[in-house]
Amino acid sequence: MTSSFPTARATSTSGAPGCGDDGGVSTPVPPLVAACRQEPVTRTPVWFMRQAGRSLPEYKRVREGVPMLQACTTPDLVTEITMQPVRRYGVDGAVLYSDIVLPLKAAGVDLDIVPGTGPVVAKPVRTAADVDALPELHPDQLEPVAQAVRQLVGELGEVPLIGFAGAPFTLASYLVEGGPSKDHAATKTFIHTDPGLWRALADKLARTSATFLQVQVENGARVVQLFDSWAGALCLADYRAHAMPASASVLAAVGALRGADGQPVPRIHFGVGTGELLGAMGEAGADVVGVDYRVSLRDAAVRARADGTRRALQGNLDPALLGAPPAVLEAAVDAVLDDAAAAVGSPTAGGHVFNLGHGVPPTTDPDSLLRVVERVHERTSR
Repeated sequence: MTSSFPTARATSTSGAPGCGDDGGVSTPVPPLVAACRQEPVTRTPVWFMRQAGRSLPEYKRVREGVPMLQACTTPDLVTEITMQPVRRYGVDGAVLYSDIVLPLKAAGVDLDIVPGTGPVVAKPVRTAADVDALPELHPDQLEPVAQAVRQLVGELGEVPLIGFAGAPFTLASYLVEGGPSKDHAATKTFIHTDPGLWRALADKLARTSATFLQVQVENGARVVQLFDSWAGALCLADYRAHAMPASASVLAAVGALRGADGQPVPRIHFGVGTGELLGAMGEAGADVVGVDYRVSLRDAAVRARADGTRRALQGNLDPALLGAPPAVLEAAVDAVLDDAAAAVGSPTAGGHVFNLGHGVPPTTDPDSLLRVVERVHERTSR
């Protein structure tokens, strides 16, 4: 197969020529990986959070009668569901079908994903004894995930697999609240009542998230995303003091790993309602800062690079616009691309990954997502 991807030259560390006649070895770099690294791309890459599942009729067929966590630990089912949006839309990345609480379940935490509610924890974590009792996650407990990743890498070919994990604050919020929460009041009370115990909990969960990502990378994931879904509940000072250190630990652990190409695996950091936190989330160790739909990419670029480090951006079409008429949706896509061009430069310069500002709504018409992919590729391909 002839690749349309740009190529990167690999040379030996000793300075000797590589294997190619031109003194180097050319290997294809997928647009998603290149954009995350802020390298030139043939087009702006696009993928969607929650692209695997919910809105797809083929997903509903294969998931019928199968509980969520069972589906996430059945390698053949994970492979099929992850591949579905790649086949249907031609997206530039396949995000592993899983759930952020899966590593907690794999480690032995008593929880379940209740349809219509979300993750529910049997015994909320509130005391030092509760924190001590939380089991550590070991790589061998994730063998179904590792097998699914290996299968996917074999099927995806040039399309990179995106691994992901929940950030420690978000995982902790589920454990402390006992399930989903609108205000995360119990979590914030915990933080300020006993900061030392909170840090112990966050550090333990950082090891859990790092292990989950490590298994995915070691088996072939080429990009990772750390979801701090509920970090937007924190003010900047509290985020820096009580959430950022544990997330930084996770991102540093991934930064020490190398992918199959011998290069560091790009790290995306995303949260919902985190406009005031973008700078700190970048400083935590992100190569790419995910931006929700509440902040323009132009403003996000300034905030994410406030420390002087140039970071790539991901985002940020409002998911609600997927339900708009085609002409309205196309105009919204164009507006995001124009915003991105102002923030990071030419579409082919790299540095922007097109995505939604949150996940795909379950009522989305799949044809709307196809229109988005086609429009992004049409507007940005060289």
